[in-house]
Amino acid sequence: MTEQVDEEALPRTPLEVRETYEEIGAHFAKTRAHPWEEVEGFLDAIEPHEGTVGLDVGCGNGRHTELLARVVDRAIGLDASRALLETARSRAADDGWTADVCLGDAARLPLAIDAVDVAVYVATIHHLPDRETRIASLDELARVLAPGGTGLVSAWATTHDRFDVEDAETGFDTTVDWTMPDGETVPRFYHIYAPAEFEADLARSRLAVEDAWVASGNCYARVSPEQ
Repeated sequence: MTEQVDEEALPRTPLEVRETYEEIGAHFAKTRAHPWEEVEGFLDAIEPHEGTVGLDVGCGNGRHTELLARVVDRAIGLDASRALLETARSRAADDGWTADVCLGDAARLPLAIDAVDVAVYVATIHHLPDRETRIASLDELARVLAPGGTGLVSAWATTHDRFDVEDAETGFDTTVDWTMPDGETVPRFYHIYAPAEFEADLARSRLAVEDAWVASGNCYARVSPEQ
């Protein structure tokens, strides 16, 4: 069911959202051991080429960065949370894979134009607190993707069985509590996307949509930079 939340209490800045994951990061990372099937399928279709660069936006503990590192020469994991980046570094060291991890903002990527050949941007855009910022992050992905590059974008959808939504054309802002080991609950901001809204935001961005679909309660799109 959809949580009833105080609109005034919702996080309204990237800093507030980042602070949430600094607080829960270490515990959150322990629960995210396995990559998503949709990400595996997307990356399985990538043919490795010499000199390619891959970017995982909102990399968390690096579970998808590891897969990315298998198909590109240089993998970069970016996250706004230092706590999560530390878990990604530890995971890479323990599991024997290599990636550059860096602190950064999805709406202001610290990379050059056309720097990236393959991008994964999953389960992150829905944490950005307003539509302008979410679309800015899509524009940033378009900016850093090289001609011929490809990316996978995802967000939580109103079709998820957690929510009871009458109007599937409209998304909404909410919080979803994270429960810490001591029982403390920490509210996490989400914008839950209606599928049509997700496609509309992509259309407003500088990305070209190659394919869009809904699966496992998430909106997905395979994208490339506009020509």
